[in-house]
Amino acid sequence: MVFDLDMIKKVYERYPERIAAARKVVGKPLTLSEKILYAHLWDGNATTEYERGKSYVDFAPDRVAMQDATAQMALLQFMQAGKTKVAVPSTAHADHLIQAKIGADKDLQDALNKSSEVFNFLSSVCNKYGIGFWKPGAGIIHQVVLENYAFPGGMMIGTDSHTVNAGGLGMVAVGVGGADAVDVMAGMAWELKMPKLIGVKLTGKLNGWTAPKDVILKVAGILTVKGGTGAIVEYFGEGAEAMSCTGKGTICNMGAEIGATTSTFGYDDSMRRYLNATGRAEVVALADQVAEHLTGDAEVYANPEKYFDQVIEINLSELTPHLNGPFTPDLATPVAEFREKAIANDWPLDIEWALIGSCTNSSYEDLSRAASIVEDAVSKGVKPKAILGINPGSEQVRYTAERDGFIDTFKKFESARIFTNACGPCIGQWDREGAEKQEKNSIVHSFNRNFAKRADGNPNTHAFVASPEMVAAIAIAGRLDFNPITDTLTNQNGEQVKLNEPTGFELPPKGFDVDDNGYQAPAEDGSGIVVDVKPDSERLQLLEEFPAWDGKNITGAKLLIKAFGKCTTDHISMAGPWLRYRGHLDNISNNMLIGAVNAFGGATNEVVNQLTGAKGEVPATARAYKAAGIPSIVVGDQNYGEGSSREHAAMEPRHLGVKAVIVKSFARIHETNLKKQGMLGLTFANEADYDKIKEDDTFNFIDLVDFAPGKQLTLEIVHADGSKETIKLNHTYNHQQIEWFKAGSALNLIKLQNQ
Repeated sequence: MVFDLDMIKKVYERYPERIAAARKVVGKPLTLSEKILYAHLWDGNATTEYERGKSYVDFAPDRVAMQDATAQMALLQFMQAGKTKVAVPSTAHADHLIQAKIGADKDLQDALNKSSEVFNFLSSVCNKYGIGFWKPGAGIIHQVVLENYAFPGGMMIGTDSHTVNAGGLGMVAVGVGGADAVDVMAGMAWELKMPKLIGVKLTGKLNGWTAPKDVILKVAGILTVKGGTGAIVEYFGEGAEAMSCTGKGTICNMGAEIGATTSTFGYDDSMRRYLNATGRAEVVALADQVAEHLTGDAEVYANPEKYFDQVIEINLSELTPHLNGPFTPDLATPVAEFREKAIANDWPLDIEWALIGSCTNSSYEDLSRAASIVEDAVSKGVKPKAILGINPGSEQVRYTAERDGFIDTFKKFESARIFTNACGPCIGQWDREGAEKQEKNSIVHSFNRNFAKRADGNPNTHAFVASPEMVAAIAIAGRLDFNPITDTLTNQNGEQVKLNEPTGFELPPKGFDVDDNGYQAPAEDGSGIVVDVKPDSERLQLLEEFPAWDGKNITGAKLLIKAFGKCTTDHISMAGPWLRYRGHLDNISNNMLIGAVNAFGGATNEVVNQLTGAKGEVPATARAYKAAGIPSIVVGDQNYGEGSSREHAAMEPRHLGVKAVIVKSFARIHETNLKKQGMLGLTFANEADYDKIKEDDTFNFIDLVDFAPGKQLTLEIVHADGSKETIKLNHTYNHQQIEWFKAGSALNLIKLQNQ
């Protein structure tokens, strides 16, 4: 079955005319990214060239995807928009609310028992509004999207930062907050600042133990967690063409970890093979008709420095396996150099757990290559020193891998755990035995993120990111410093043996197969379907409008917290056990900023309540200010809001009375989410002014009444001794975004416009 074939036909039919118009206004050869962007302009054919990094542009995405943790809030907002059906093809995927503990069957049933209220809500709201629903166990959203919905040259947005995975099939796929998704599902334009372009030229060919994952681990080391902010990363070259489609997806997926808007590859034979293998020969036939428009122009790739804002070149023939971490995904170390670096930094080398899966690395190819290493170890009499956990990416991948014997191969390691086709440990949904002891330890996984506490809740777990092949090898050795290229292992006979290089299959030789893929098609007419949300539910809460701005300067605001150092969306709104409250704004607001490090004293979840002088938890202090009618502000450091697309990190402060978030710099999605929820997301004009903020300060906005695009705002800081300072704040709000602020939120403005 090919989903939305008519939509794909229409996209391709307009491509030649749209590209011709873009060429005319740009006046030079085009990158793939530019072609897709200009082909999806809301107003149709391009009439002007947009300036990268400066111009705000309205786009018309082809589809929307949501995962269950973020879909709850997105769909609760959509219910307020007054629409009877979504305007573009949309899907929701139940993959985040399934905890890994024992194994697939028991864990899935446990999730159904605990989260049936949420799953039933999602099922009914999808049924009502024409949204496809992928049920619990169907698979991880991004793997399912790659298998069923992604298509070369398309544009998609999704309420998960790793929506970018679909770049592996040549899309511009961007992670957004739920409010952005609501706009598009309601038939409105989606706004994005025209991205800058980073070109990555891949020469040579991957070999031996090196995998596609090592490409993005290397790139993350080069660009760091914020080096891709505001940019699309476009991969090209002979090395790109020699790589599998799912390997391309792996690389694009982790582009979220360098802050990139998205990443993408040009249409090639690997994509044709993958589309055909996943039952989409009709898409190949359509794409082939416009193939010249689905990759960058030859002149661009021949002289990339002329057309990209930055160019990186990587020779895949010379690239070696990497381990990235701990605590940040951009700390890149070649495996051959790891032992020395680990000893110097006192990283624990022994591991108890090695995990393969997540949306990054859970394809058939990934499982087949990891299984080859396990099979080789078994044949040589080597037993694993660590537990190997596996999360297949989809039911189709799992079913096919089981049919072809790979699941049985993993089970030859007696300690191996086959978990549900779901996110599991990657997003903190892991009931790891002993994690509560908070002992210093290391784990290795093929996931994309490794922030402190993310996988198992233990702040002392050092998580390292590697390819599935390396994860399997390290599981066998039980040590992070094991280099399978040079090192040997002792088998049960006391012999020294060496692991063979991994082998596998790009695609299943017998084709993909599945009994029940877990898809629920929506009702043709959902008008009679009632979406029931109980008033006393702990999991779901119907939304109330945020109040509109009163048109006055915000004065008398108290400092809620001055966050120090890395403050990701995990610090602002933790996942793990808090996922159960993603559909209940008031309940989940009790986790607001509890992971942020207070610049005054270095504690977490402890701030001074200026009303009482006593120390208290961050959410409770915010509630106290709100109850007293006193506004509050949050101050942050560099790349504030790095990580997930979760808009709860913006909605919670909004709900608890925070009026402004003032930082040195923002991660893209979080800044947009703040704007969408009617908040002030501002940056210090002089970063050193961060140091002027004291724990007991009060703040007055002097000229907010004159809020305008390109105009700095002035903030008066009133210290406890009565002294005052004024500082300048920058912002990136355009006219439309200022209207969101005035209306109280972007959703409020939609409702006003629909009246």
